[in-house]
Amino acid sequence: MTDVRFDRREQLHQIESGLLEGERIIAVYDAIGTGTGFLGLTNRRVIIQDKSFVGKRFAITSIPYSKITSVSVVSNKSWGGSFFSTGSIAIGVGAHTYEVEFRGADKSHHVHNVILHFIS
Repeated sequence: MTDVRFDRREQLHQIESGLLEGERIIAVYDAIGTGTGFLGLTNRRVIIQDKSFVGKRFAITSIPYSKITSVSVVSNKSWGGSFFSTGSIAIGVGAHTYEVEFRGADKSHHVHNVILHFIS
């Protein structure tokens, strides 16, 4: 797993502990802002940790690529620019949209490209 991109080792371990047989981690990125703890990408699904539940509870949501209907990337600089301070990804699943913000738009671009690869 030397090619796995990740921000925090504990988040990587959390994803590793829930892998299915034959599943491989591509990346695990720390999220900023309220609600979301991290977003993980595997060769089978997107995994989002949501910390917005009342009572210090959180959920880990698995989204199979086959259920994703759209993916959008939003950054504070142009796609080809050389500096990005933040970037967001929006993942459409039916009538629901999951939005996650990262430090550095390069992460949102990577997430976008991986999802696009698996849903195309």
